[in-house]
Amino acid sequence: MTKDLDWENLGFSYIKTDYRFISRYKDGEWDEGELTTDNQLHISEGSTALHYGQQCFEGMKAYRTEDGSINLFRPYENASRMKKSCERLLMAVYPEDKFVEAVKKVVRANEEWVPPYGSGSSLYLRPFMIGVGDNIGIKSADEYIFSIFAMPVGSYFKGGMKPSNFVVSGYDRAAPKGTGAAKVGGNYAASLLPGKEAKSRSFSDAVYLDPETHTKIEEVGAANFFGITKDDVFVTPKSPSILPSITKYSLLWLAENRLNLDTLEGDVYISDIDQFKEAGACGTAAVIAPIGGLQVEDDFHVFYSETEVGPVTKRLYNELVGIQFGDVEAPEGWIEKV
Repeated sequence: MTKDLDWENLGFSYIKTDYRFISRYKDGEWDEGELTTDNQLHISEGSTALHYGQQCFEGMKAYRTEDGSINLFRPYENASRMKKSCERLLMAVYPEDKFVEAVKKVVRANEEWVPPYGSGSSLYLRPFMIGVGDNIGIKSADEYIFSIFAMPVGSYFKGGMKPSNFVVSGYDRAAPKGTGAAKVGGNYAASLLPGKEAKSRSFSDAVYLDPETHTKIEEVGAANFFGITKDDVFVTPKSPSILPSITKYSLLWLAENRLNLDTLEGDVYISDIDQFKEAGACGTAAVIAPIGGLQVEDDFHVFYSETEVGPVTKRLYNELVGIQFGDVEAPEGWIEKV
């Protein structure tokens, strides 16, 4: 049974589903956690999440396959990344195995909200953790809430995958030795103004350069960058301020092992973008968002096309989405059945 929704025309917006998981950390340990129908949190006005930004989150999806079963895509990678975010912010770590089991509980409890196979839609999951309790001094909290909620979301591309244009921002997304590699809310709050300014100029979003020298591409909006060189090398930036995208590392592996491309994770200088015949942004929501053109100060550089998706980008997208929905054989350990 599935809910009666227009599955093929869902957007990416909040929908209150039936259940979410919540667990509380107090007196040095996590409780067992539970599923609840209540989507409201009641927390102390002194919570560190409110005053000192002590919070982090994850984004992941569950996919309905042709045989009706449900796939999770590399959930242990999300658990590991959240552990690193918590450690960076001195938060209590939620155990990785319990993280994955809690994700499964939420998917099972909301199975009617998992979109049907073939709709292009999926169940988006948002695990998050916040520091709570009666605090006022600048220190890590003694209490935490870990929770996971879910909602069906549509295919990122309506009417097919299309390239869009971006502009290089003069703002920094994160400090050189700051929290750029952690999935924390402050990174996203900092990107709202540059993103708004980019959209006001009719671009999809901003591209951020490295904060130290402003010479190297780091991130594209809230996603990771990749490019395909004219001699078929898959290139993606490497930096301690970049969020380690699970999608990006999956694409790196697929480029090398399924498409037989050479791969390189390293410096991507903005002055060298003419070496790329294709480029894209990658992340959980879109998998791949092809970049048509990039505005760099007074110059506008077009990669493959402003209207057509490049062939290598298309192959990478089809391979990864095929794995997620169970239509293409997955590398060992990438798919976890619910």
